[in-house]
Amino acid sequence: MLNTTANFRRRLLRWYDAHHRHLPWRVVAADGAPDPYHVLVSELMLQQTQVATVVPYFHRFLEAFPTLADLAAADEQRVLKAWQGLGYYSRARNLLAAARRVMRDYGGKLPADRRQLLSLPGIGPYTAGGVSSIAYGRREAAVDANVARVLCRLDLIEGTWALQQLGLRAQEILPRGAAMARIGDFNSALMELGATVCKPRRPDCAACPVRRHCEACAAGAQERIPARRVKAPVPRVRRWTYCVASDRRWLIEQRPSRGRWAGLWQFATLDADAPHRLGVAVTAPAPLMQFTHALTHRRYHFQVLLCRAKRPRAALPAGRRWMTLAGLKDYPLPRPHARIAAMLAEITAPRAPAPTPPRSGC
Repeated sequence: MLNTTANFRRRLLRWYDAHHRHLPWRVVAADGAPDPYHVLVSELMLQQTQVATVVPYFHRFLEAFPTLADLAAADEQRVLKAWQGLGYYSRARNLLAAARRVMRDYGGKLPADRRQLLSLPGIGPYTAGGVSSIAYGRREAAVDANVARVLCRLDLIEGTWALQQLGLRAQEILPRGAAMARIGDFNSALMELGATVCKPRRPDCAACPVRRHCEACAAGAQERIPARRVKAPVPRVRRWTYCVASDRRWLIEQRPSRGRWAGLWQFATLDADAPHRLGVAVTAPAPLMQFTHALTHRRYHFQVLLCRAKRPRAALPAGRRWMTLAGLKDYPLPRPHARIAAMLAEITAPRAPAPTPPRSGC
């Protein structure tokens, strides 16, 4: 068994050395390890988000907050703006809270110990294992969805599986002894294998470096393992959004501090069954656009209406403002409202005069 496991590790790491993707958070420093802060940012961004989507956001975020200390000192609205478009904004707020906790409790150095990492906001077992192993070389497993799928196929785990069970299995196959120097690479290799070869559907078993160790492949069962979980019906939610204009400014409001898109700004939006609670006297609304915005567990249908305030620049309660479209660039907006702002910018842009036709000669 030990020889088989050692062979599995060698094959996987050899494949990783030759085929891994060159991702910005994998860049190593002079000490031969990635920056722990970069690892933390990437791991939180990668939760429920694909690598190709994360890469440009990672660059943009690091440009805005180059160090953990820079992030800890930042205003939450700036952080949310840098995160805008990536979704799951609780990750951004947790990252900010974790940075501030590290500055306060750990002297600005992200801890290497798994238990200490787990005490930070937004860090669960997978992220703690990833940071501890990849950034610090600790012998800790990191089981994300990709790794879970690889392990289920390796061990022919059919039916439902428990994350704790897979965590113990992942810990068991981690390198030991002299090979521990590559703990971080080994965990990254498992993730890479699941993301690029051992994919959920139509896994490329011919290209798999460890197919000789895979019981699902030997049984021809790789397509049905792991068992697909039945998805619950996605509820449909209707929203009415009012684009209220007043003297080249638009009414925006801040969302509550809890819930979906918490703390972000939007055009005045109501449930479809409560249009009478707009709170501002407006002219008759005219349809502007409608569209559907799909999230993992919910599908929104936006009916967008255009109108004017009857009282120009009326006083507003806290949490509401009149803002120019240009000024919106400093406000974090949910993706649907960024789309609405782009539409407003298009329809309100000054039109270039039509060119005067040349005079004909006499």
